Amino acid sequence: MQEIVTAIVDLVQDFGYLGIFIMMFLESTFFPFPSEIAMIPSGYLAYKGEMNLGIVITVGIAGSLAGALFNYYLAKHYGRKGVLHFGRYFFFDEAKLIKMEHFFQKHGSFSTLTSRLIPGVRQFISLPAGLAKMPLNTFVLYTTLGAGIWVVILALLGYFIGGNQALIDRYLHQIILGTLGIILLGTIIYIQRVKKGNGK
Repeated sequence: MQEIVTAIVDLVQDFGYLGIFIMMFLESTFFPFPSEIAMIPSGYLAYKGEMNLGIVITVGIAGSLAGALFNYYLAKHYGRKGVLHFGRYFFFDEAKLIKMEHFFQKHGSFSTLTSRLIPGVRQFISLPAGLAKMPLNTFVLYTTLGAGIWVVILALLGYFIGGNQALIDRYLHQIILGTLGIILLGTIIYIQRVKKGNGK
């Protein structure tokens, strides 16, 4: 894992802001690429002065929005058939699409904001939004806000723990895994609250 994280940092260094954009674009489409792997090392590089933190955050948000728009337009213009045809190459099947549709129907258009903080949901929530022909302006607003919150958290995490380079060098992979664990715990709590609310 240490080697993988080091390779990601090197990749971001080599490709710069374009690398961040591409990785965040992929993370918001069908490709199972965790945004934590892109943004935390980028924040670290910003701390080192090799990147600008503001640009890192802006490019990260832009990549997330671009990927979300890809899914949105795919669903809007090609419908369920097109989504399932394209998604099969990335192990995205009808069962997953139905789950996303139920989530979108239950939480409404605002889910395009809140779902950006939920692993396994944020990548695909754009699909039911596109199928439902959600107004583009609303979709862009909510997606940008949700992606912005997530990107800022990850970038600042990488930036502020950058004050201890030894910590970064030795424990960056553990920090990433810890962040994922916290997110998973938050997701479980959220799901439990929704279930309790539905049971009342």
